[in-house]
Amino acid sequence: MTDPTADTPPPAPSEGPRHKSLTRRRLWQFGAAAAVSAGAASLLQGQFAGAATATTSQDYFDRAAKLAGDNPILADLITALTSGFTVPHPTAPNPMKIFDDVAVLSVGWVSATAILTSGGIILIDSLTSPGDAQNTIVPGLRALGADPSTIKYVVVTHAHGDHFGGAQYLADTYGARVLMSPTDWTTLATTNPANAPTRDLDISDGRQLTLGGTTVTLHYTPGHTPGTVSPVFPVHWQGTAHTAMLWGGTNPPTATTDKQTYLASAQSFGSLMRRAGVDVELSNHPFCDYGLERMQELISTPDAADNPFIVGTSDAQLFMQVMRAMVNGRILQDQEFADSAAAGTATTTVVASAATTVRRAGGCDC
Repeated sequence: MTDPTADTPPPAPSEGPRHKSLTRRRLWQFGAAAAVSAGAASLLQGQFAGAATATTSQDYFDRAAKLAGDNPILADLITALTSGFTVPHPTAPNPMKIFDDVAVLSVGWVSATAILTSGGIILIDSLTSPGDAQNTIVPGLRALGADPSTIKYVVVTHAHGDHFGGAQYLADTYGARVLMSPTDWTTLATTNPANAPTRDLDISDGRQLTLGGTTVTLHYTPGHTPGTVSPVFPVHWQGTAHTAMLWGGTNPPTATTDKQTYLASAQSFGSLMRRAGVDVELSNHPFCDYGLERMQELISTPDAADNPFIVGTSDAQLFMQVMRAMVNGRILQDQEFADSAAAGTATTTVVASAATTVRRAGGCDC
C-alpha cells in the first residue's frame, strides 16, 4: 500500500489561455476545481496524515472526487478508473485536427493520433484492425489534407489489439516502421494475437524519435501492460507552442502487484510531465477524458483563440493526482476484498467446527 501523503500538491499554475466559452468555463473555472489546484490538495494530505492504518479505499475515492470538483475531464477519468467500468462504444467522430500539427482518427472508443511534421507523419497507435487502418486512418488523413503514404513511424503504446491492429497494414502499404517496447514485443511473440505486427523497432525508455524537426519522447509507464509507453511531444495551436502528453494505457490491471506498478508509473510520469512543462492532456481512449466532447467543442468554435485540450501545467498535474488517488483506492480495494474473503473463510471454519461439536454432543444436526 502506498501512503496517501506521497502525492505532492501541484506547482504554481502556468496556464494556457482560458477559453471564453461556457464549455471551457465548465471545464476549468469552477470554484471547487480552482480551489483544489490552488492548494486544497495539500489540505487533503493533512487529512490523511498520521492515519495510514485507518485509510480505506473509499477515502482515496472520495479524495479523487474532491480533487476533481466539477471538472468533467476528471469526472470521466474517475469513471474510467472505477472497478467494474464497462467500456462504451460511442459514435465515431469525423477525422479532425485538434492542433495545427496533430490529427485524431477515431472509431469512437479508441483513437489513433497523427503527429504531422514537415518530414512526414508519426502515428501514435493504429486502431483495432487492418480494416480500421484502411477505412479510417487512411481516408481520414486524406480528408485533412495529409498524405498517408508519408507515415514514417507507427508508435504502439502497448500490446493490446485495439492499439496495434492496423500497424502491419501501414507497414506493408507505406513502409512505415513500427515501434513498441521490447517487453510488449515479447508479449505479442508469446501470445500470437490476430493482426500482430512483425517485430520491428524497440522503444527504449526515454527514446527520442525525431522527424522533420519534431521530437517525440517515449517514456516507459508499465502497469496497464508490462511494456506500456506514454509519449510527450510538442504541439502548436494557432502558431503557439505547447507540450502534450498521451497516457499510454488507462484501465488498471487485475493483479494488485501490477496496479502497484501502474501507480509507480503514474507518479514518475507526473514528475516527467512537470519537468517537461506539459500543458496538454490527450488520451487514446477519448471516453476517458471528455475527449469526444472537447473535439465537438473545437468543431463548434473552429475560430476560437483557445483550445480545450490545453489545460495548463497545473491542471495536467491535477489529472495525474486524480489518477494516483483512484489507483491507490483500487489497490486498497483489492486488499479489503482479500481480507473480507479471508474473514469469510475463517467464519465458515468456525461454524463448521461448532456444528461438529454439536453433533458429537448428540445435538440437532440441522
